[in-house]
Amino acid sequence: MEPESQGLDRKGLAESDPERRPWLRLVADLIARGVEVRRARIVSEPVSDYIRFEHHLTGPNIEAGEQVRWLPRRHASALSLPGNDFWLFDDSSVVFNHFAGDGELAPDDEEFTEDPGIVKLCADAFEAVWALAVPHEDYRLA
Repeated sequence: MEPESQGLDRKGLAESDPERRPWLRLVADLIARGVEVRRARIVSEPVSDYIRFEHHLTGPNIEAGEQVRWLPRRHASALSLPGNDFWLFDDSSVVFNHFAGDGELAPDDEEFTEDPGIVKLCADAFEAVWALAVPHEDYRLA
């Protein structure tokens, strides 16, 4: 079933217009400066409607230069992973995202750290996930 038929188009956000999705412009600008932008998603299967929506929106991210891989959660059991979603910047800082039980960002939604031990934990975890994950163009939704 196509994401649009499941109500996943979300007011036209699936468009690849950088004016409507500023992230695409940011990625393209970063790539043009020689920055590598990689995203790894660990997903439970069968995937939720929200993950279908994210997968549907990923094509324009790839076109902008972002590299995206998907790891089915069942393949992550042997990995040591931080307890929260995070963004790693230049192997020197981390921003953790905190979510509420309903999946929305919590009031204290971000936590920033440059602690070398925590940054190394996240960098090592990301590389372990990246090595096992499937490139977006090869990942089939389950």
